[in-house]
Amino acid sequence: MEKIRLNESPIRTCEKFGVNDVVLEGFTVPEVIKAFDSVTIKSGETKLQTNAIKKEASLKYGVGDLLEEQVIKQSNQSYKIVINENQENVELDFDFQENNRSLVDYVEIIAEEGCKGTVILKYKSQDYENSPYEYYHNGICRIEAKKNSNVQVILVNLLNGKSRNFFSLESYVEEDAKAEVITVDFGGKSSVTNYYMNVAQNNAAGSMNSIYLGKEEQKLDINYIAHLNGRKSKIDIEVQGALKDQATKSFKGTIDFKTGAKYAKGNENEFCMLLSDKAKSKALPMLLCTEEDVEGNHSSASGKVDPKQLFYLLSRGFSQKEAMKLIVKARFSHIIDRIEQEELKEEVLAEIDKRLD
Repeated sequence: MEKIRLNESPIRTCEKFGVNDVVLEGFTVPEVIKAFDSVTIKSGETKLQTNAIKKEASLKYGVGDLLEEQVIKQSNQSYKIVINENQENVELDFDFQENNRSLVDYVEIIAEEGCKGTVILKYKSQDYENSPYEYYHNGICRIEAKKNSNVQVILVNLLNGKSRNFFSLESYVEEDAKAEVITVDFGGKSSVTNYYMNVAQNNAAGSMNSIYLGKEEQKLDINYIAHLNGRKSKIDIEVQGALKDQATKSFKGTIDFKTGAKYAKGNENEFCMLLSDKAKSKALPMLLCTEEDVEGNHSSASGKVDPKQLFYLLSRGFSQKEAMKLIVKARFSHIIDRIEQEELKEEVLAEIDKRLD
C-alpha cells in the first residue's frame, strides 16, 4: 500500500485549503489487469470499432500520469465511436462482476461535421449492497466535435462502495459545434474525475453538467477545466451534489478565457447539499482571463436541507427519509431531465432512492 497524489488543479492555491489535489492512502494501482468481457453494446447504425484503436498519449490534464500510462499500455477495452448520421445513439454498459473486477478502458468519440448523436457510457456493479468484491475502473474518453456537429456524452458511475473509480475526459469543440457532457457520479470508495473541454473555435459551445451523491466514507474529487479560445465561444458548468454520513468532496472548476476569445461567455455553478453534520465539502471555482470583452460568472456554495422544505414535507405525511429523497431529486432534476433516454433516467432516480435508504 502507498500514498498517491492525483488530480492537480491547473492553478495552485494555498496548501492549507486542501483542494489542489487529492491524496489516496492505502491504495496501490493494480499492476496486472485481467480480461474484462462483460460489456453490452447498443450501437444502432453507428460505425463502432473495437480493435486496432490508436491511443493518443499526453492528456492536457487528466487524473494523473501513472493512470494515463496504464490506459495507454494496458487497456482491456477500447472503442472508437464515429457519429456520422443525425440522431445516432450509442450505449456501452460495463457490468462489473465476480469474474470481471478490473476495467481499464479507452473510448474515442468523433462527431462528424453536421452530425448529431448521444453516447452513453455506464459503469455498474449489480452487487451494490454488502458486496465482497472491490472493483477497479480507470478510463479515458476523448471527444472530437467537428464543425457544426452536436454531441452529447453521458457518463454514469453506479459502482459499489468498495470500488475505485478514475476517469479522465478530454474534448475538442470546433466552429459552430456543441459538446455536452452529463455525469452521474454515485459509486466508489473513491471517485476521482478530471474533465477538460477545449472550446476551440468561433461560436463553439460546450456544457458540463454533473450530479454526485456520496455516502458512508466515500471520497469524491472533481476537476472541471474549460478553455475558451474562439470568438463568441461559450461554456456552461453546472454541478449539483449531496453528501451524507462521513462522505467528503472536493470540487475544482476552472474557466480560462484565452487570447482570441473575444465576446466569449462562461458560467459556472456548484452546490453541495450536506445531509449530515460529518459530511465535508470543499470547492475552488476559478476564472482566468487574458482577453478583453468577455463575460464570466462563477458561484459555489454548500448548505444543509432547508428546514422549511423539510417541515412542509413532514407535515404532508412523508417520513424524514422519504422527504430527504424528494428534496435531493428536486435539486438534481434539471440535470437529470437533460437525459432523454427514459429508461436511463428512471434507473438514475431509482439509484438515488437506494443510496439514500
